[in-house]
Amino acid sequence: MTEVMKGITILEVAEHTFVPAASAVLADWGATVVKVEHAERGDAMRGLGKTGVISLGGDVHILNEHSNRGKQSIGIDLTKPEGLEVLYKLARQADVFLTNKLPAVLEKLKISPDEIRAQNPDIVYVRGTSFGARGPDANRGGYDMTAFWCRAGNAATVTPLEMDGVLGQPAPAYGDSLGGMTIAGGICAALLQRERTGHAPIVDVSLLATGGWALSAAIALSKQSGNRWSTGMPGKAQGFNPLVHVYRTKDDRYISLVMLQAFHYWPDFCEHIGREDLIGDPRFDSSENLTKHTSEAIGEIAPVLASRTFSEWNETFQTLKGQWAPVQDTLDFPNDPQVIANGYMTATETKAGTPFELVTTPVQFDEEPAQTSRAPEFNEHGDEILAGLGLSEDEVLALRIAGAVT
Repeated sequence: MTEVMKGITILEVAEHTFVPAASAVLADWGATVVKVEHAERGDAMRGLGKTGVISLGGDVHILNEHSNRGKQSIGIDLTKPEGLEVLYKLARQADVFLTNKLPAVLEKLKISPDEIRAQNPDIVYVRGTSFGARGPDANRGGYDMTAFWCRAGNAATVTPLEMDGVLGQPAPAYGDSLGGMTIAGGICAALLQRERTGHAPIVDVSLLATGGWALSAAIALSKQSGNRWSTGMPGKAQGFNPLVHVYRTKDDRYISLVMLQAFHYWPDFCEHIGREDLIGDPRFDSSENLTKHTSEAIGEIAPVLASRTFSEWNETFQTLKGQWAPVQDTLDFPNDPQVIANGYMTATETKAGTPFELVTTPVQFDEEPAQTSRAPEFNEHGDEILAGLGLSEDEVLALRIAGAVT
């Protein structure tokens, strides 16, 4: 694999998924990531299964593996002067300082941009926040459900107007994972600027901004028209194109059609579903007529697709000229032939040897999927990291006695 970030060291003071996911991506791309964890409990992610929000199950903390793959771990108490000095030593050797602590906490811990850059003026300082680094809510914490999904408009937009309540995110860490990839891209751009100009910028990414970007086309259209963008109830015709629709199959699965040039694809589609009689039907024999009679066309198509199974239509549509896709779930994805062919899943194992799989980071270099390795145990690399700072055994012992390091 081409390790495009090899030689770059990232110092992370962050918890949960949003910001740690960014350095997980960069670790897969070859960067060295030193993760500083709370000296006693470690990253709060390690205790997520105890919150009652989600059942992790099995022998692998898969969410921790997702966001902390490939890193080194050290426990440091940043409230102690000796621990803070260890962090400063690490910062002097790092290319990137990455954090999701709130502005008030950064000031309290003495790890604000000015204080870290005083140790290393060439370091790229990166903040991941819920609502942005400025404004009345800069010191308000949050999660992707609150900032990315709800406040940015995604929840309201994806929930049909006819439905009571609000739909939740489709997956744990959904906005966090998208936000982490966004941060990773920002870090790469900042490092490029530093290389070209000598200036190491401050990088800011928020869940609110990422959520707005994900919804940006609809937001722009709403701003222009003054109308809220909304999603219709499943099964209802959307617009004026029968070949842009989701159809149910015999076994209660779904096939999505997205053929924007409907009349162009109409004859081929009709042949594939065994309804050649619809090609010359006066209701559908021109682009104008097909558009005018969209509901009637859907009424003709739906029973046909409902007469055969999901797998049967998947096989039949392999030669379809227009654009379509099977509506798959999280158990279908790992077994999708395209996923397998392109290496979109990667296998690794825990320190104890328990195997598991993760989705690979979505960017490939030199046509090779990124490889990964497991997340570290808490403080697994503490001794190694401290030795890399040139500290003697006596100095490390003194730090442990003081409670500055784990």
